[in-house]
Amino acid sequence: MPEPLNVGMVGYGFMGKAHSNAYLKVSRFFPELERRPVLKCLCGRNADKASAFARRWGYESVETDWRRLVERDDVDLIDIGTPNDSHRDIALAAAANGKWVLCEKPLAMNATEAEEMARTVEAAGVPNMVWFNYRRVPAVALARQVVDEGRIGRPFHYRAAYLQDWTIAEDVPQGGETLWRLDAAVAGSGVTGDLLAHSIDTAMWLNGPITRVSADTQTFVAERLHQETGQVQPVGIDDACMFLARFANGSMGTFESTRYARGRKNHNTFELNGADGAVHFDLEDPQYLDFFEHTSPETGRKVSEHLTGWRRIHVTGSEHPYMDKWWVPGCTIGYEHTFINALADFLAAAAEGRSPQPDFRCALQTQRVCDAVLESAESGAWVETGAQL
Repeated sequence: MPEPLNVGMVGYGFMGKAHSNAYLKVSRFFPELERRPVLKCLCGRNADKASAFARRWGYESVETDWRRLVERDDVDLIDIGTPNDSHRDIALAAAANGKWVLCEKPLAMNATEAEEMARTVEAAGVPNMVWFNYRRVPAVALARQVVDEGRIGRPFHYRAAYLQDWTIAEDVPQGGETLWRLDAAVAGSGVTGDLLAHSIDTAMWLNGPITRVSADTQTFVAERLHQETGQVQPVGIDDACMFLARFANGSMGTFESTRYARGRKNHNTFELNGADGAVHFDLEDPQYLDFFEHTSPETGRKVSEHLTGWRRIHVTGSEHPYMDKWWVPGCTIGYEHTFINALADFLAAAAEGRSPQPDFRCALQTQRVCDAVLESAESGAWVETGAQL
């Protein structure tokens, strides 16, 4: 019988819902796991909202102060699904109390905080992971497999775009429970930390460390009403960001992100081009990986010219990453399943004494790139990232 793992979830917003669903489902689809998550306690500042969320999802108890939560003897794991400005304090306290720690991305407000968090969880010896869930899209995991099999060859180019349109209207306020991502004091940055952090993590997972960047950012609406103060205040986050990158392997990269791409809701794409092949992925069509094969690693020969062309792979077969846990071939899985896959990987690694990936140390490298991007946008110069993997 799997041993219970008592979960303390901090936050009842979008990510609280996604994570809670994963805890409820993971043991059903990954029955071999040695630990079975139990929804022990939900923590949120608003008692009424926290209680309603707890009832809906089946949490056994409610706290309104995360400090009490991390000290509870009946909680084994703390999951941080709060705004970015509280990640550090909760993680440090959780580790000090011997709790396993899961944290939403970005890991911290900046690399200085992230470094402290990584050191602390490592010193405490507690399993830790950051929810970069797009690694667990089967098609993205297949892209990593393609790279590991040598089917890309020498990499030349990596290009990524993450586009949304939900903040275009000038009357959208900033701050508060719903729009804290537009408040620099709470979020730390705009699309750089919120969207490009995903793109950067995926890029370095597939193509290795980003060593230096040259960036530019733009804030299109300079002032917005703040929901908590009732005052019109300056907007400190970046609405859009674009940057050039150089990777440690010598390849070049371009990254773009905005919340002002009219018609784009969650358009997250990447393409990696190499000497022997290429891969392309679009999150809005997530069951497919596009693959171009120029040279076969099995034969070392160029693919016959009359068969050369982009190949669309429907990533739903049991031979594909994660899909042996889900449905029959041809039946797709969705956004929520990426969190279940991520949690399964976390629990399996922890049981085997391995460091679940991406752990805090890995997420620190993404934070360093984000910091370098913002520094470059401010200075107008190329900036070294210091990222290592």
